[in-house]
Amino acid sequence: MTPKITIYTDGAARGNPGPGGYGIVMMSGAHRKELSEGFRLTTNNRMELLAVIVALESLKVENSIVDIYTDSKYVVDAVEQGWLFDWEKKRFNKKKNPDLWIRFLSIYRKHKVRFHWIKGHANNKENERCDQLAVEASNKQKVHIDTVYESLSEDLFEN
Repeated sequence: MTPKITIYTDGAARGNPGPGGYGIVMMSGAHRKELSEGFRLTTNNRMELLAVIVALESLKVENSIVDIYTDSKYVVDAVEQGWLFDWEKKRFNKKKNPDLWIRFLSIYRKHKVRFHWIKGHANNKENERCDQLAVEASNKQKVHIDTVYESLSEDLFEN
């Protein structure tokens, strides 16, 4: 039987760019899993997208039926409006975060995913929990390095 999974995601960055993190709540039947990670320097949109990627990558069964709830118009509209697939055809020319979008497409195509946009900070219990996880992760002392973002940032600031 194909599992049905509900996922809530959120991303955060303090300063945008700045320290950031993502939060994920995954539910299927009686099972619940929370994930989060923090990064030294990144953007809110990168964290929003990375949350979705990590959630999908953590699924154990291909062709899972997945409902993703997020307050990120960036992610929802890119997929649901079809922009992402046009960007892909154009090899992400002049688009931000191609590394993450390519990674997203690889895992997205292995499942049956529907996106649902929800208003952030509107008392949605699971969205609020994701926000809390993302902010807490961004505040951790030990965080990851968003190597792609940081290497691009260095290129922008070199003389």
